[in-house]
Amino acid sequence: MNKTTPASEGNIWDDVPKEKPPVKKTATPVTKTEAVAPPVAMATASTASPEYDTEGLMTDFPTATDLERFVFDETGVVLSLKGRANKLKYQVAMDVLNGTPVEPRYIGEGNPYLDKADLVPEEPHKILPARSTEIPPLTEVQNEFFTAFVPHSDPEYHARGVKMHCTFRKYKNGCITYQVLGPIEPRPFGEKIDKFGRMRPEIIKWTDPRTSEQIVQRDDGSMTPVGRRLKAMMQTMRYNNTNQWIKYIDRDFLSLDQRAAQNPWDLSNDH
Repeated sequence: MNKTTPASEGNIWDDVPKEKPPVKKTATPVTKTEAVAPPVAMATASTASPEYDTEGLMTDFPTATDLERFVFDETGVVLSLKGRANKLKYQVAMDVLNGTPVEPRYIGEGNPYLDKADLVPEEPHKILPARSTEIPPLTEVQNEFFTAFVPHSDPEYHARGVKMHCTFRKYKNGCITYQVLGPIEPRPFGEKIDKFGRMRPEIIKWTDPRTSEQIVQRDDGSMTPVGRRLKAMMQTMRYNNTNQWIKYIDRDFLSLDQRAAQNPWDLSNDH
């Protein structure tokens, strides 16, 4: 007789509520009596040279892009000079070349040789919600089990039979949790022609099944809705004469610490 598993009847993740990312709070400004010096960027001793001056830089590098690339080649420092006052941008570049510290606001990121207009934009990765306060601290973990064979929560990937990476944790008080770890995969959306006449995606979005740590079984033994389905799924994965839920996840251990080894009859240490 063929057994019907929860995964074959549908997606166990269909009605799981979406996790809400944490709301960013605006920090209340605090008046400080002493100003903290901001981090600075400067050339290394091997590249610093007092021979650079503003006149020479303006003659050889007439645009901010040329200037940024030259400073990057010489020092490895990425500057953000576009749109700034002409005298200021050359002064900043000269300071970096000569090893003089500059303010962080003039420091850029990325590679100045790459034109951002030619790059395919990427959607930011989602921010996972904070860990629930109902879950015990990680120091109270009794056992942990990792599996790479959990059905995918994304409908398209689920239909293709793609699996997710998931870890289960059982805590000393009996609480059992799960956390989906990935994998995160890019998914191109739309098409457009770039300046070279080539077709490229409009944007790269991410198939990101990750979750924060969620409760499967509470410390009183009751199960969450998704917990019941995950338990049923893991019970279909056989291990000799038992299943992976019993063998690896909902395990029972006898704890042994140094105090028990010294005096197993002292019951005052039991909790």
